[in-house]
Amino acid sequence: MTRTIVENARIVTPTAVERGCLVVEGNDIAAISPDDPQVEASKRVDAGGKYLLPGLVDLHGDDIERHVFPRSEARVPTSAALETCDRANLAAGITTKFHAVAFEETPTENRSLHLARELHQEIAAAESLLGRHHFHARCEVSDPDCVDAVTDAIADDGVSLVSLMNHVPGDGQFDDVDEFERRYADGSGDWNVQSFADHRDCDESVLRERTGRLTKRAADAGIPVASHDDDCPATVDRMSRHSVAISEFPVTMAAAERATELGLVTAMGAPNLVRGGSLWGNLDARAAAENGVLDVLCSDYHPKSLLEAVFVDTGEPLPERVSRATSAPADAVGLNDRGRIVPGARADLLLVDTDPRPTVSHAFVDGQEVYRVGSS
Repeated sequence: MTRTIVENARIVTPTAVERGCLVVEGNDIAAISPDDPQVEASKRVDAGGKYLLPGLVDLHGDDIERHVFPRSEARVPTSAALETCDRANLAAGITTKFHAVAFEETPTENRSLHLARELHQEIAAAESLLGRHHFHARCEVSDPDCVDAVTDAIADDGVSLVSLMNHVPGDGQFDDVDEFERRYADGSGDWNVQSFADHRDCDESVLRERTGRLTKRAADAGIPVASHDDDCPATVDRMSRHSVAISEFPVTMAAAERATELGLVTAMGAPNLVRGGSLWGNLDARAAAENGVLDVLCSDYHPKSLLEAVFVDTGEPLPERVSRATSAPADAVGLNDRGRIVPGARADLLLVDTDPRPTVSHAFVDGQEVYRVGSS
């Protein structure tokens, strides 16, 4: 069994920041010591006073789509895109990645059911990646073809999280109808956004039936389910009755508060916290944190923001901020073996230099160094 010692580190445990050494044996964390444990080691890493954090766990990141389509008409092979995405996420400190892939037909955003199926197969079969990769199926419930495709994906295995979206004008994130058109119209005249909206528009009873069918399939397969863009307490209540466990990107404070009351995990975007507000004018992540209704941070569309968000001073202790990007998301999806620096946990670890901004210098997965900046 190999033994690695990380010395001279500021170790962020679940409750405190401790100066000292961390001992890794094989794949797991073995011990935390204030002094050199004076044991033989296969490898020693001098942290030089940097922070030692658990590897970040990202439940919702859709950046794989931009690796596949760096420009709208420039398609990269899926396998190559996934390898590039793997390295980019490690550089951002993300050692466990849930690729949030949209099951929807949206030509303006290069999203299609064909691409979603292809990414599902590629991620499920990948064996040469350095980080841990999971598939998060985002289902556009207003489209019956998307519901069928996600149902099939669950049956095919390899899905780790399902989220329920309902992107229609006048609802949720797009309560402003004009905002829906600005998001989805491509300006070319070839894409009829009204026909697109009409196709998605369906009766509430139909949405309930599809939601119930999806959540039952997911529950039978042991897959957690998230709701997406909950806009009010009534929506949260409805999702809770379907045994949804995560309220992802709640649009309003009232929705986030209701989710917390019902015991749902609330997840929001790290870019929201880093930039000081939502791109869409929705709930501010800092306000959610101040009101005690923010449990998990996700990278959303920008992987590097997840590490940066950990070091945004919200007035809370650093271990609490770190937990939103590590142990809390891991626990939300049943990955209780990671996301914290305690003896017995998986040795997914980061060394982070915060000067002048948070940057990963070393990343370890299962105790193996998989990313390093410089020669030290």
